Parts: sequence; C-alpha cells; structure tokens
Amino acid sequence: MRKQPCSIKQTLSRAFCLSASIIFLGTSTSAWALFADDDARKAILDLRKSLATTQLELQSQIEKLKADNAELRGKIENLEKQGEEINASQKTYYEDLDNRLGNFEPRTITIEGVTGTVQPGEKKAYDDALKSFQAGNLKKAEGEFSAFANRYPKSPYLPLALFWNGNSKYANKDYTGAIAQLQNLIKRFPNHPRIPVAMLTLGNAQLESGNKAAAKKTFTEIISKYPDTEAAKDAQQLNAAIK
Repeated sequence: MRKQPCSIKQTLSRAFCLSASIIFLGTSTSAWALFADDDARKAILDLRKSLATTQLELQSQIEKLKADNAELRGKIENLEKQGEEINASQKTYYEDLDNRLGNFEPRTITIEGVTGTVQPGEKKAYDDALKSFQAGNLKKAEGEFSAFANRYPKSPYLPLALFWNGNSKYANKDYTGAIAQLQNLIKRFPNHPRIPVAMLTLGNAQLESGNKAAAKKTFTEIISKYPDTEAAKDAQQLNAAIK
C-alpha cells in the first residue's frame, strides 16, 4: 500500500520540532563551553595562587636556612677563636711551667744547634747578662757573661755567652779582650751559626787595634768560607777599604 504524502500541517510540525531541537542543542553546547571555560580559569587562578603560596614558603625556608647558616658560621668562628685562645693560653702556661721547672731541675735542650743539659738557674743567668748588654750596660754584661762561662762551662748557652762577651768587649773598645774571646769561640765551636758574624767582629777588632794584616786575613777567610752570608758582603767592603 502506498504511503500517503504528509500534509502541509505535518510538514510544518516536523520542521518546527527539528528547529527547536537544533536551537536547544546549540544553546546547551554554548552553555557547556562557557561552563568549561569558567572552570579552567578558576583552576588556573587556583594553580597560580598555590604556586605563589609555595614560592613564598620556599623563599621563607631559604631565608631561614641563610639565617641558620649565618648563625652557624658565627658559632664556628667563635669556636675557632676560643680554640686559638685556648691554644695560646696552654702554650703560655706550658712555657711558664717549663721555665719554672727549669729553675728546679736539670733539662736537656738544644740552643742554636748545641745540645746540652741546662742546670737550675742557668737560663736566668744567661738572660740577665743578655738584658744588661741590650740595655747598654756593657761592663756589667762583660762580668755577667764571664761569670756565666766560668760557672756553666758545658752549657748549650756557652757559645752565645762567648759571642756576646766578645761583642761587649769590642763595644767597650777592649779590642785585645774581644780578640781573645772571639778566637776562643771560633776555636771551640767552629760550626756554630754565629761564627761568620763573630769573625766579622774579630776582624774589626784586629783592624781597630792596628793589625791590618790580621784583619785582612780574617775578612778574606769569611768571604771564602761563608760567601752567601751578609757577613761576607760586609767583609768584602771592609777588605776593599784596607789600604
């Protein structure tokens, strides 16, 4: 059986329904898109807010770590300073203790390459004589160094006592005494580090006493044996000045 054609009324009705459906669907799609955009914007704003909060927290933690590190460095510096002060205090204490013990019992020590036993009171006697020399009390120094050498003939300070005694005599223009004292030092302690300077003073004493030949010989020997020393440089100048 043939299907009857739709009436105009039915056709209009269908067209209206289709249009309504299209309009409804279009409106729903736009609303959904608008809703999705709002959610996205809100999510982005929330994320930005969260990131900002996190950054502030991290910055706060960084600042706290910096402050903690600064405080720690301060504590370390204080500890290092305290350690240095303790070490210095201990060094002073033990040096003082060592000096005190030296006044009551013998000790074996090495002075400028010379090893020997130092008796109680020995170092003080040497120090007192040296102080007299440094203060310009040359006669007193001579007496004290001579007394020291007689009292402590095996002292590791003996070469120094002979050296300063010779210089004291030379400063007092006792050239004969200075020559004898310094020659004694050079003979007994030929390898002592003070020998080049002692020989220079010896040569000057010989020169001052009028013995130019002996002085020239002493200066030449200094230049030959100790060429790299300040004493050798001085000896060259003095040698060149001898007529």
